[in-house]
Amino acid sequence: MTARRIGANLLWLVPGVVGGSEGEDLTLFVNAAFRAAHPRLAETFPVVVAPVSGAHKSLRVAAEATWLVREARRQRIDLLHHMGGNMLRSHPPGMVTIHDLQPFAHPRNFSHLKHAYLRATVPRSLRQAVLVVTLTEHTRRDVVDRMGVPPERIHVVPPGITRREVDRDQAEVARVRDLYQLGTHPYFIYPTITYPHKNHLTLVRAFARLAATDPEPLLVLPAGPAGAEAALQAEIDELRVRPRIRRLGRIPRPDLDALIDGATALAFPSSYEGFGIPVLEAMSRRCPVIASTATALPEVVGDAGLLVDPDDVEGWAAAMRTLLEDPSTRRDLAERGYARAGEFSWERSVEALGAAYDAAFDRIAT
Repeated sequence: MTARRIGANLLWLVPGVVGGSEGEDLTLFVNAAFRAAHPRLAETFPVVVAPVSGAHKSLRVAAEATWLVREARRQRIDLLHHMGGNMLRSHPPGMVTIHDLQPFAHPRNFSHLKHAYLRATVPRSLRQAVLVVTLTEHTRRDVVDRMGVPPERIHVVPPGITRREVDRDQAEVARVRDLYQLGTHPYFIYPTITYPHKNHLTLVRAFARLAATDPEPLLVLPAGPAGAEAALQAEIDELRVRPRIRRLGRIPRPDLDALIDGATALAFPSSYEGFGIPVLEAMSRRCPVIASTATALPEVVGDAGLLVDPDDVEGWAAAMRTLLEDPSTRRDLAERGYARAGEFSWERSVEALGAAYDAAFDRIAT
């Protein structure tokens, strides 16, 4: 059987595994920065590098509309999988992954220019796509209800994760505690960029209530700044909790993993998620999770974490206090989370993606 030639459009993915079913020939179309950051992918798949770095979005969009189409034809691609939520051209036939519809649910979180661009391009992409992929049932329902896409044209392909099979490295935990001046304090971690929907303000307010009665815990906030950074810094000062909060910025991945390993819990109060990868990462490392009840997060967490309304400051403070004071609950959530993460295997993800490709080729054939 002749292998079906599938292209994966990763030009949108600027560095901060795609799988396929048997009989597929997968080619990755990437920006120069992505290839430099992920050399192992070039050893595994054929890689075609666009003449753009990915740093300038306008140039990347132009490359997707012109260079990508030409290269896909030159590579004789039968199906082009656009993994960033947009499909600017429909030749060769394409399928598109929609991570979430936040620009349509919460347009105020986006600039007028970006919102206008997405309102124009996302519906057109959904009309042109032979198949739509989402990461969760929540997003699948949202695409059906908000965009009117027939359910039979949507496949859910959950991401996979590799669970840590060995006990946490206590020497590494000690190293990052020292590096980031955490001492022996218990701490909660929330490793997300300060976008408005990440809802850092609720977490800081809840932490301030916890800190008022307990002198020990810290709040650790890795990741870079974004639109809500100024409001976050002002709130930290208003609540007078700056000495108890570590705002780390972007840190190396090994440091972040060790910080998660040493945390009392991952606190994830986001008000909008199409999936919530940091939650799955924490569970895969036996880190207890407190997560928001919003959007796709309950679907990911299941009964393996504490779920709290994203606006319930008292509820967040109470959940953090429970995990500080009740070791048995903390151990129970760690084990339940680890078991839950096992349900998101790479084998399951690859199988679901292969089924989506099969369905897409069936539609192309008809």
